[in-house]
Amino acid sequence: MQLPAEAVAATVLIEVVRISALPTERGVPYPGRVVAHWTGGEAAEALTLIEMLPGSEQHRCGFSPGWSIRAYEDSLDVALFEAAFCFRCHEVRMHGTAVPPVPATQFFDADTPPARALLALFRAATP
Repeated sequence: MQLPAEAVAATVLIEVVRISALPTERGVPYPGRVVAHWTGGEAAEALTLIEMLPGSEQHRCGFSPGWSIRAYEDSLDVALFEAAFCFRCHEVRMHGTAVPPVPATQFFDADTPPARALLALFRAATP
């Protein structure tokens, strides 16, 4: 999966969000509870897994994401990007200051080891 390379390099903190609903407007944060903060090796591991997600065909479920990540740089004021993951339709939707329009929606194979490992990280972060 393609992430904005400069944003990945600048990321120092990732918030993991357990999504509770879809946003009411395009480009606003997904509503939900922040369940974890990842820094250092944890953040790097998650970003590596995301970048390793192989592409897939679009599946139809209506896009009902369960988790998102918000990546922040040192200033921690505005997220560089947010990526919301639906493991049913294999879709990721991204938005943020570092996201160009082209990779804003991508599809991944949720049945691969990197996807299962990422889902396990999300589940482990959720109380």
